[in-house]
Amino acid sequence: MSTPPSASLYVGDLQADVTEGMLFEIFNPVGPVASIRVCRDTLTRRSLGYAYVNFHNAQDAERALDTLNNTLINGRVCRIMWSQRDPSIRRSGVGNIFIKNLDPTITHKDLYDTFSAFGNILSCKVQMDEKGVSKGFGFVHFESQDSAEAAIAQVNGMLLGEKEVFVAKFLPKKERALQKGNSWSNVYVKDLDLSLTEPQLTTKFEEFGKTTSVAIMRNSDGTSKGFGFVCFEKHDDAAKAVEAMHSNMFGAKKIWCGPAQKKSEREQELKSKFRVLKLEQMTKYTGINLYIKNLEDEITEDRLKKEFSAFGTIKSARIMLDEKDNSRGFGFVCYTTPDEAQRAINEMNCRILQGCTKPLYVALHEPKEIRRHKLLQRHNSRTQGAIRAGPVPTPSNVFPATQQVFYPSAVPAAYYYPNQVVRSGGRGTWTSAAHPPGTHFAAPAPTPAVYSGQPQAPPAARAGRGGPSGAAGAPPSNGRGAGARRSKRSPQQGPAEKLPEQPVFDLSVELLQQFPIEQQKMMLGERLYPLISKTQPNLAGKITGMLLDSGWSNEELLALVKDEEKLLPKIGEAVDVLERANALTPNEGISQ
Repeated sequence: MSTPPSASLYVGDLQADVTEGMLFEIFNPVGPVASIRVCRDTLTRRSLGYAYVNFHNAQDAERALDTLNNTLINGRVCRIMWSQRDPSIRRSGVGNIFIKNLDPTITHKDLYDTFSAFGNILSCKVQMDEKGVSKGFGFVHFESQDSAEAAIAQVNGMLLGEKEVFVAKFLPKKERALQKGNSWSNVYVKDLDLSLTEPQLTTKFEEFGKTTSVAIMRNSDGTSKGFGFVCFEKHDDAAKAVEAMHSNMFGAKKIWCGPAQKKSEREQELKSKFRVLKLEQMTKYTGINLYIKNLEDEITEDRLKKEFSAFGTIKSARIMLDEKDNSRGFGFVCYTTPDEAQRAINEMNCRILQGCTKPLYVALHEPKEIRRHKLLQRHNSRTQGAIRAGPVPTPSNVFPATQQVFYPSAVPAAYYYPNQVVRSGGRGTWTSAAHPPGTHFAAPAPTPAVYSGQPQAPPAARAGRGGPSGAAGAPPSNGRGAGARRSKRSPQQGPAEKLPEQPVFDLSVELLQQFPIEQQKMMLGERLYPLISKTQPNLAGKITGMLLDSGWSNEELLALVKDEEKLLPKIGEAVDVLERANALTPNEGISQ
């Protein structure tokens, strides 16, 4: 065996729970291992079932291949081969052979031992299903084409185990499909008259050429199932029969004829047709189909069409229903032109319909693939941002002296609005780069929050109980710290000049969408906190955090900010939850 140019091995057919540490314990005794990498899914981090083991020298890698290939790793037989960094070697098909009709008892090792006599093997595999059972075929990739041809000549038609195997040159999928398209001879016939017999079917189809077999599928009582197969000796004869007999009368019914296909082939063909149809639908409705959510139960399709008809001609309006015909809270409206659809978005997004409580969410409908791609991009950008920013502070390390109650949510970092100033000596707190300590939080900060090592009062607490709009306890601000103002005023100067307050922004969904998600939550929290403080000053911080972590959309939270009558019941529900939590932990209590 010639020495390979690298010392890297591919290890396949691994259990999902096999780790780098387990592989190190197995491979390092053979020779010093340089590195090991188990390949994983980028999102779920689950193992893909294969790994790369890199040795310091090729001799150790070759010894590991010889001694550990086809051995058990965590209960499953592994498959080891040289790592081929150049994919063109695999794709070329040179030296690659296909073996089918394998006995179920034949393993990777049996296949390797059988074919290694013909030359150096790069890879050898018996195809298995998800339960580890042989599918009856496999592949052997030789280093040279001469070895592959010798193996085909010697092994094709031989007995391996208890079955006679078929060995041939491996053909890529496209070439196999093209070859099959020009070689099929078995005709599938359905919609047959139930009174027809095999002799009648044979007589009719032999008008087009010689047949080798004719069969009508029957039930257990011998009655016809209405379909069958006619196998011709030649492909051309089968093609002529399909062309002549398809959709023509035979007996008392019009029959259907076509090439006989396996179930997997039929499924693949249907998937291809579905993809083409889906692409046509996507192109047809691009820019004119609207997605509407937050629809309340009393909204019907007729009312939906009526509300949106003011902006153009509606082709269709539909509300999605569950299995009990109840509204699922979302639907679609399709216009005739993109301009009409855009007008509807501009006018109806965030509008609350008469008699309803939720603002509508209206946007252009996006296919699932596009939404998935956007979510993946958003996830990747968040992950990269988190790596650059370093560890994110959590309530446990920001406010270590306070025992708090938190509620799980899908948001990676919990949003917490404390209701008291942190005592000096704390390890740090959240503050905004745009608002140093002492600044009046009258408007949402346009920059993301940063972590400071110095203990500071949280935004809402610094604004006083009156909240961000400048109630009692909130000193006016000109953008500089309050302490800086005091240092420039002597006792003889008298009271300080009153400075104008910063304007309060009118929050909207459009404005929020211009900021990162974390900043959106902070902006909403700065509006909710003072409203909650009016009725629950001691629990305002906890309740604000609970509402932000509830999973509600920005539209629903904005509706609470703009309508205190809707907010009050939510505050009551949160207080009940906190009281129940306090009852469950009587010795600790709820920090207020």
